[in-house]
Amino acid sequence: MSSTDRGHAPILRVRSAAISYETRYGDVEAVRDVSFDVHRAETFGVVGESGCGKSTVAFGIVDFLGANGKIVGGSINFQGRELVGRSQEELRKLRGDQISMVYQDPMQALNPSVTIGDQLTEVLTVHRKIPAKEAREKSIDMLNRVYMPDSANVMKRYPHQISGGQQQRVVIAMALLNNPALLIMDEPTTALDVTVEAVVLDLIEDLKRDFDTAIVYITHDLGVVARVCNQVGVMYAGEMVEVGSVEAIYANPQHPYTQGLMRCVPKLGSTKESSILYPIRGRVPAPKDRPKGACVFAPRCDYAADKCYNEKPPLSTIEPDHSARCFYSEEIDASSWTPPEGMVPKLAARTGGNGEEPLIKLTGLKTYYKQESKSLLSLIGAGKSRYVKAVDDVSLQIPANQTLGVVGESGCGKSTLAKTIIGLETPLAGEAEFLGFDLTNPVSQRDVKLIEELQMVFQNPDSTMNPSYSVGHQIGRPLRRFRKVPSDAVRDEVIRLLHAVRLDESYYRRLPRQLSGGEKQRVGIARAFASRPDLVLCDEPVSALDVSVQAAVLNLLMEIQHEYGTTMMFIAHDLSVVRFFSDYVAVMYLGRIVEFGPAEAIYAPPYQPYTEALLSAVPIPDPTAKQKHIRLHGTVPSALNPPSGCPFHTRCPRRDMVPDGGGICEKEIPPWQYETEEHRIFCHIPLERLREMEPVVTAD
Repeated sequence: MSSTDRGHAPILRVRSAAISYETRYGDVEAVRDVSFDVHRAETFGVVGESGCGKSTVAFGIVDFLGANGKIVGGSINFQGRELVGRSQEELRKLRGDQISMVYQDPMQALNPSVTIGDQLTEVLTVHRKIPAKEAREKSIDMLNRVYMPDSANVMKRYPHQISGGQQQRVVIAMALLNNPALLIMDEPTTALDVTVEAVVLDLIEDLKRDFDTAIVYITHDLGVVARVCNQVGVMYAGEMVEVGSVEAIYANPQHPYTQGLMRCVPKLGSTKESSILYPIRGRVPAPKDRPKGACVFAPRCDYAADKCYNEKPPLSTIEPDHSARCFYSEEIDASSWTPPEGMVPKLAARTGGNGEEPLIKLTGLKTYYKQESKSLLSLIGAGKSRYVKAVDDVSLQIPANQTLGVVGESGCGKSTLAKTIIGLETPLAGEAEFLGFDLTNPVSQRDVKLIEELQMVFQNPDSTMNPSYSVGHQIGRPLRRFRKVPSDAVRDEVIRLLHAVRLDESYYRRLPRQLSGGEKQRVGIARAFASRPDLVLCDEPVSALDVSVQAAVLNLLMEIQHEYGTTMMFIAHDLSVVRFFSDYVAVMYLGRIVEFGPAEAIYAPPYQPYTEALLSAVPIPDPTAKQKHIRLHGTVPSALNPPSGCPFHTRCPRRDMVPDGGGICEKEIPPWQYETEEHRIFCHIPLERLREMEPVVTAD
């Protein structure tokens, strides 16, 4: 992190800010009594669960709150000038010139009908009155500064013609063109691959150093905060409950809420046997339901006393540069905390590798998509068919009662592999066997017993829930379809399943629109496990959830696995979660598995170079951890025309370790090399050289 001189006046000073929205319930206070400073060349992180008011604070800084939002109290001072009360015209000029914002979804800030070049140059021609030719040159230079490949040609393209990571870099370049004094970033890496996220986070560090920019970084990812932030403010229910340096808060969190967030996050080196996640009970109250004149966190706090329900605690200084809003912060010892009864999940004992027959076995599986060409040759039947090789020669086995984690960048074939197993895609070649059933048939031709024993939890529960039917009806459907219980016992079994996913009986009659994102995901899990299947495929089931809800869902999956002996395939891009949750890990790249083995073996040398690069890109929630800096250049090649030889050779940072300098990587498909009977690596680099690698992460 860059060092900062905190002796100078801050670029941004927020004092006792309060923001309200006009609703049918009257004025509802979304943010109250928020105070913090942001200095030059410093990143201030704002963390907390969804609904805590993080984005509202960001929009409040420039009074961009919509028609029903308003700042009702406090002071927001930017470079010595008060922003509260300024006209919209003054604020509009300020937003375009000295304060910039990067949104979570870059398409919110990009006009789909205007080229990238025109959108970038407009920033300079409108706000700085720079001639168009000079503005274009400065725009290309800024794209180069954000590591945009082929920036001159990118200027000619439209937003839909570049990848999500490139769109985000364009938005960051646009935000920096005027060299703003303050940059506000609202979850800018949430939707990105871990490798692209690492490049963007590196870029933020470069910008802070090169431009002396003050940055407000909003996120729910504690690993990202540890990597890029100097100071951090923890928000809960519209209030700042703890503020301090990253080092102080991570080493010694003082507020019970901050301590709870830390207990929800899996560490990269931890396993489910050695570390347990403890979700925070309850959920963030809606703004209209927040208590007044009391501690807002008291209903969820393990240390709450009568005083907490009757008085509001002030933000008290614990030590220089570290404050917390808690009456008992200096008395609470986070290391002596013990979980409430019933919070410790039951874990399935590992039984793999003991010679038992695998539950599912894939051999040489290939799933290709035919690419329809619009050329004249194809119209007359003379064109050659081309195929997207989404899954290309995949072979693996999953032992019973175990979890296989599947990781890799977007476009590597993870979800297509799951869809092929579940029957939503038909493979071109290969074998897939499960409980004696042939999985190469589409779902419409499968035996009812196979459908009963093979279920799936999808990333977006909204896309799989019928908005017209109640939760009880949707969970009960597989019970009726597979006749798991008598018809008069369906309701009782649905309620039992609701209790299993920590939802009470009142949810039986609720519609999907009445549930939060975490509650919808729990309903999806209950429905998937209703038929008590032997195999459940989980496709990014926690990627969009808050850390507390994520911890609860992971614990829930582990408990159900323990109770029913279920085997799982768990697809995710968060390698910390995969390491924590999985017994075995398969690393996929461009439709192929490039490394496979027990989880503890995958996360320690020897590594396949792609695995090493993925691990070096993972944000680690520990500012003291030391991590290799390995960055992949370029994007994943097209599966329509994959590279010859090793599919990873075009981006591999370790080709110099191959005896002939990497020439064989371009010509021949690598062999499988076995470190152990279970751990295999798809690479030309000799195994003895791979064993010489240093661990990616070292921490005290």
